[in-house]
Amino acid sequence: MSGLAMAQNKIPDFTEVIALDREQADATADELLRWGLDRWGDRLVVASSFGAEDVVLVDLVASIDRNARIFTLDTGRLHQETYDVMERLRRRYDIKFEVVTPRTELLQPMLQEKGPNSFYESVDARKECCNIRKMEPLRRVLATADAWVTGIRRGQSVTRTDAPRVTIDVPNGGIYKLNPLANWSEDDVWNHIRDNDVPYNSLHDCGFPSIGCTPCTRAIKPGEDVRAGRWWWEDPTSRECGLHARASTDSANL
Repeated sequence: MSGLAMAQNKIPDFTEVIALDREQADATADELLRWGLDRWGDRLVVASSFGAEDVVLVDLVASIDRNARIFTLDTGRLHQETYDVMERLRRRYDIKFEVVTPRTELLQPMLQEKGPNSFYESVDARKECCNIRKMEPLRRVLATADAWVTGIRRGQSVTRTDAPRVTIDVPNGGIYKLNPLANWSEDDVWNHIRDNDVPYNSLHDCGFPSIGCTPCTRAIKPGEDVRAGRWWWEDPTSRECGLHARASTDSANL
């Protein structure tokens, strides 16, 4: 993480965050990103797992500042197609991604004691795997930031329908969280990709609207929810890994 100092800011006042969300309500995704980069500079990090929404963010951010910090969590179990699009984006925009991997001292004991597929056994076991492969690496990245950007859209799942565009991420250190695409539709995303010839994950052409780790992602059937291919053996209301836990400034918690 380039030796950047750990974030020291106190959790922002909730009233201020709500006001900022309202202030940015009509901003375009590009305008919100520019505002964030102007405000936080290299203390703002952009998350990318190289799904459709995330390649849009890469395209938008690269057009503003090619040196902006864009990070990805390499869990060690990603699809080859994900690595392929990462390389295409790297070459297309002449950018570098901060690649964050799980800690060996956490991953190795889980694999030795519980095997490589323990996540199928229960929600708790799956969340343990997500915590080691995704949450702990994420916390390391966010410890160097005061704000982060995600590709969350309200239409992605039942757990994201009230996602604000500016919020405070209490579970991840009390930093700001920006969701520039929160009010975009799926059509908006794909129109941007096609209109701007943005490289995208070829698995999207094979029925994968949402792409994560190989064993936890499948193609969906016609009529299924766009998140139905993620942890499909679980109840729909539990299908989050923890990266986007509900922030306490969400309207339902006020």
